[in-house]
Amino acid sequence: MEARAQQLQVGQRLTLRIEDLAFGGEGVGRVDGFVVFVPFVAVGETVEAEVTERKSHYARARLIRVLEPSPDRVQPECAHFGRCGGCQYQHLRYETQLRIKQKQVADLLQRIGGFDPSLVRPVIPCPRPYGYRNRIMVRSQWNKPERRMNVGFLRWDCGLVEDVLECKIAEPEINRQLQDVRAHPPPKSGLKVVLRLPPADWVVPPDSFFQNNFHLLPELVRTVREAVRRSGVRHLVDLYCGVGFFAIELADAVESFIGVEYDQRAVTAARENARRRGITNGAFLAGRVEELLPEILQRTPPHQSAFVVDPPRKGLTPEAVQLLLQAHPQALIYVSCHPATLARDLKLLCSEGTYQLVGLTPLDMFPQTQHVECVAELHRTPPVAQGSGSDHAGPDPAPDAGPIRPAPAAGPAAA
Repeated sequence: MEARAQQLQVGQRLTLRIEDLAFGGEGVGRVDGFVVFVPFVAVGETVEAEVTERKSHYARARLIRVLEPSPDRVQPECAHFGRCGGCQYQHLRYETQLRIKQKQVADLLQRIGGFDPSLVRPVIPCPRPYGYRNRIMVRSQWNKPERRMNVGFLRWDCGLVEDVLECKIAEPEINRQLQDVRAHPPPKSGLKVVLRLPPADWVVPPDSFFQNNFHLLPELVRTVREAVRRSGVRHLVDLYCGVGFFAIELADAVESFIGVEYDQRAVTAARENARRRGITNGAFLAGRVEELLPEILQRTPPHQSAFVVDPPRKGLTPEAVQLLLQAHPQALIYVSCHPATLARDLKLLCSEGTYQLVGLTPLDMFPQTQHVECVAELHRTPPVAQGSGSDHAGPDPAPDAGPIRPAPAAGPAAA
């Protein structure tokens, strides 16, 4: 049987039974135990597929036809689905997508982090599974045979641009902007155009981050707020704060807060967003988390603080992980759109017994796609006292230090 698997060749057609869906959206089939990944399938289906890539431990194949469809299969709403690389799950019922994502997050948490998969709660659904994205980036590519410019997204199977007439997961206003770009395409191939619907009542610079789904934002805020409330803290530190979204939304839940962001324009916007709302119990600092965290620890008692971290997809740097281990706040709330790097970082944060993971909540901020947002809640584990009887690492400010005040308009903290 092993010899048969070794004989798989590119171009060969196979009949496969789909056993699972891997993180990323590809179905898992096997030929005598040898794994073959196939996109756009469902668990339990029997499919015909053609091998497109052969590696030493797995192969990839493209779907030719479904021989025995799953009851979870539905008709995709988008005419570009199956060619465009933007969506992976339009062929599945939405309830099925939620179950798949919950299982994938739990599997990653167990395999990479070594955590109990039961810590992963059910996925919070999006009230709008289509028409939710408030930002997309389209590309241009000259279509030589048809002598016109393609405008759209990269295909899933090659570097060509799929000419997209309408993006079904984008907001209606974004699709109106897309039609304008199609009517007046970029002058040459390779150019990228960002289409964006700005959030109401928020100042967001053109290149600064803001969540791509307005419709599930209330649930995201509620999830983080409840984690802060359970920790019983008085202060909040919002790392990688962007334009101040979490710090501002949670300002009324704590006595004081500090937001930290490397992008100076985003920090300026965060201060303006707070000013417009009359929020005065916090400060926004511009700089690298790794450089500013030691200063923050001199101003904020860790055992009375919750840290919210929402880093880029690549996750925390090793230096940031070490500083968070040393800071040892009462609660650490990690928001991530990449469950694999999240699981990696959670393993590092909990490996020394500094924190305990008490729960992880996935939110479907990206319906029809492989992506999912996660909120992990970690609680402080008191270290063993060594002579002093202290229940936390490092010196804390005096209990009557009072709330943190906004930084002055000039000086290093406001740079």
